[in-house]
Amino acid sequence: MTGTGNGIPARYLDGYAALLAGVSATGRRPTRAELTARRTLGAQAAEAGHSLRALVGGHLAATRATWSAAPGSADSVLAAVEQAVDALAEGFEQAQYVAVRQEGSARREFIDDLLNRGSDLGRLAERAERFGLRLSHSHAVAVAQGTAVFDESTPAARSVGLAVFGRFGARSILLTTKNGRLICIAPGDQDDVLGYFAQLACAAADGTKVAFGRPHPGAGGVVHSYEEALNAIDLAERLDLAGPVVRAADLLVYPVLARDREAMADLVHHTLGPLQEARGGAQPFIDTLTAYFDAGCVAAEAARRLALSVRAFTYRLERIRQLTGADPSDPVHRYALQTAVIGARLLGWPA
Repeated sequence: MTGTGNGIPARYLDGYAALLAGVSATGRRPTRAELTARRTLGAQAAEAGHSLRALVGGHLAATRATWSAAPGSADSVLAAVEQAVDALAEGFEQAQYVAVRQEGSARREFIDDLLNRGSDLGRLAERAERFGLRLSHSHAVAVAQGTAVFDESTPAARSVGLAVFGRFGARSILLTTKNGRLICIAPGDQDDVLGYFAQLACAAADGTKVAFGRPHPGAGGVVHSYEEALNAIDLAERLDLAGPVVRAADLLVYPVLARDREAMADLVHHTLGPLQEARGGAQPFIDTLTAYFDAGCVAAEAARRLALSVRAFTYRLERIRQLTGADPSDPVHRYALQTAVIGARLLGWPA
């Protein structure tokens, strides 16, 4: 016989009929060697990709076929069947546990390599298919970071993963954690995946901010998008940007401004340096200018945001004009002032 009615090859039933015949004839229990053989066959069936249901079903069918020829007591035979099935399941589950551990280790190694700029891109592309990624296509990365640490063992990370996979399926999407952050890698044309991930991540832990990198093609595109997302989170923190979600595509001007650090520092000191001469230092005036520009240069709204009267706020604007020689309400001066304020926040000036 080459197989059973349950689709299990006959070799996974090797020795089972002899076991039942021996138990039936003498009333004895299965020997240690017989149970070890069942564990081994259960593990082999798991490694070959057969289901436990089919394996147990094949043994029960064999039991039924042997039953009519069994002269011994039903109790002895049923006890032997119970032990044999238990041994099968134990071997099967142990093999699955080892396979899951190995798969998890391989997956972690792949993701670490994928997010490392120094990795071999050719080997990454070869390994990616195993994990459902087609690196010839564009991918985008979202990174969630909060006050709580995200780890694959934490309920927050698990719940986000289950919800994302439940809605979009696990194919072509990777979720992982790295350095306390929760990371989602998705096809570049499926922005709804990252949007849903961001919604779940923000709901899972208070104070979470999510940044989206831009879509980029190829294996190197994943790490590029990942680094953009990390930089976007860093910028959002330094600039105290409002809102839980930021996109690298919306912040492209800031890396350009920060690229020449020496020139930026020179602009900040030249434009805003005189504010340090005021009583209380420059920081209150930096806050004033920040609120003014964020409010679209509407003094009343900026005053409300700082919990100041309009009169007190306009007095600060006048002091800024007196100290720096630049008028925030003048479009010609405004650009230099606003750029200098952004630079001060990027550089952490004057602290």
